[in-house]
Amino acid sequence: MSEQIHEHAEHDHGDGHGHGHERGHGHSHGVALDADRRWLLIGLALILGFMAVEVVVGVLAHSLALLSDAAHMLTDAGSILLALFAMRLAARPARGGYTFGLKRAEIMSAQANGVTLLVLSVVLAFEAVRRLINPPEVTGGLVLATALVGVAVNIAAAWSISKANRTSLNVEGAFQHILTDLYGFIATAVAGLVVVLTGFARADAIATLVVVALMLKAGLGLVTAAGRIFLEAAPAGVDPDEVGDQMAAVEQVIEVHDLHIWEITSGQAAMSAHVLVVPGGDCHKVRRVLQRQLLAEHGIGHATLQVDHLGDAEAEILQISHTVPDGDLGHCEDSHGPVHRTGPHDH
Repeated sequence: MSEQIHEHAEHDHGDGHGHGHERGHGHSHGVALDADRRWLLIGLALILGFMAVEVVVGVLAHSLALLSDAAHMLTDAGSILLALFAMRLAARPARGGYTFGLKRAEIMSAQANGVTLLVLSVVLAFEAVRRLINPPEVTGGLVLATALVGVAVNIAAAWSISKANRTSLNVEGAFQHILTDLYGFIATAVAGLVVVLTGFARADAIATLVVVALMLKAGLGLVTAAGRIFLEAAPAGVDPDEVGDQMAAVEQVIEVHDLHIWEITSGQAAMSAHVLVVPGGDCHKVRRVLQRQLLAEHGIGHATLQVDHLGDAEAEILQISHTVPDGDLGHCEDSHGPVHRTGPHDH
C-alpha cells in the first residue's frame, strides 16, 4: 500500500504568534483490484447455464422449490454482473468532484444485492405459504436429481467466486448469493427425497421456506454492512473512543478532538482528527508516530491529522476546560464528538 505524506513546515501566522501547524496525510489512493474478474465470469457462466435447465425442469415437475432456486440463481447472475460493473467503476481514478473516485459504486452494488434478496424472499415466502395450504402434485424424482446437480454446480460457482478478494463487500454480496443458493439446493434435494419416499408434497414448500430464511439472513447482513458505510460509521471492530484515547496517550499530545473514522469502501478505512501538542513539541514527529500507530494497530492507512501547538493564549480555552471566555470562540468554534486526553475522562 502506497503512502504519501505531505509535511508543512512550521510557519508564522503573521500575528506574532509562532505556531506549529501541520496536516499529515497517510493516503492510499491507488485502487486495488478487489476481485479477479476471470473467476467471477466463470461463476457467472455456471450459474446461467444451470439456471436455464432448472427453469425447464421446475415447470415440468411442478416444483416451487426448483423455480425459487432458479429465481435465486437469476439474482445470483445479476449480482455477479452488477459486481463486475461496479468493479470497473471503482477502478476509475479520482478526478473532478469525485475526490475518492467511484469506489462506493461497489457498496451500492452490495446494497442492491441485499435488497434484491429481501424482496425475493418475501415473494417466495408468500407463494410457499400458499402451497402449504394447497400443495400441488410434485414429481419428486426430477426435483431430487436436479437439486443434486444444482448442489454440484453451486459448489463449483462458490469455489470460483471465493478465489476473488472477498474483503470487498461487493464480491461478498455475490458470494452470499451463491452460498444461500447452495444451501437452498441442499434443502430442495432433501425435499425431493422426502417426496419420493413418502409422497409428502408439502416438503417442497417447506424447503422453499428454508431458502427464504437463508435469503433473509444474507440480505439483512448485506444491507446492514452497506448502510454502515453509507452512514460513515466506524469500521466494524474499530472503537473510535479507544483510538482517540490511544492517540492522546502518545508523548507530547495534550488532546485529540474532531476525531472521525469511516470507510471509503469496504476494507479501506479513513480518519481525520485535530491533535494538540505541548508548546514547543515536535508536530512532525508526533504526526508520524500517530500515523504509524493507526496503521499498525487499527489498519487505518488513510489518516489526515491536523497537528497544532497549544499556544500560551490558548491554554485557558483548551477543550478540556469546557469554559470559553465571553466573546472568544475558543480553539475550535464547532468541535465534533468527544474530547480525548490522558487520564480519566468522559467520552
